[in-house]
Amino acid sequence: MTQAYSPEDVWRLLAELLEAQKETERRFQETERRFQETERMFQETDRRFQETERLLREEARQLNQQLGKLGNRLGEFVEWQVRPAVLRLFRSRGIAVSQLYGDVILQDGNESLEIDLLVVNSEEAVLVEVKTKLSQGDVDEHLERIAKFRRLAHQYRDTKLLGAVAGMIVPPEVARYAYRQGLFVLAQSGDGITILNDEQFQPRRW
Repeated sequence: MTQAYSPEDVWRLLAELLEAQKETERRFQETERRFQETERMFQETDRRFQETERLLREEARQLNQQLGKLGNRLGEFVEWQVRPAVLRLFRSRGIAVSQLYGDVILQDGNESLEIDLLVVNSEEAVLVEVKTKLSQGDVDEHLERIAKFRRLAHQYRDTKLLGAVAGMIVPPEVARYAYRQGLFVLAQSGDGITILNDEQFQPRRW
């Protein structure tokens, strides 16, 4: 049997449906507001991440600049420690050098070359590469540098070339490697600089 609805029941049901629809719409609006707020928070978080990343990049750039300057100052410090000793040290090994030149730059056409220290006499020249911490790669580069010097330094065409590497820190395996390549190895010892090569060492001549 179908239930009969009075007009009052119909209006009441319609009113309830309308109220339910309004509540549903309110909840949708509230959910949309929360989504928008969450999106805004995500955007703000992303902006802060980007700003943090920018600041970190800037700090890293400044730190690299400072480390580079520090490395340059350390390199200059080591070089100025080596400079006063090289003439005496090589003379003690029977190489009668008498002149010292620092930061020698050669250029021939498109090729250029820079030597930290160059000690010479009328017959021989010793090319010295100075590093804060010496590596095997530094040794290999210096061997190439000496060969290039022979090619570019026309005024030393008839001069016997010798090589040396120097460092505040010289790992033993690097010192042995340089020794086997025929290079003198200079290192800090106490307050001074010494040649690590033994008396039986025979330097390579280019």
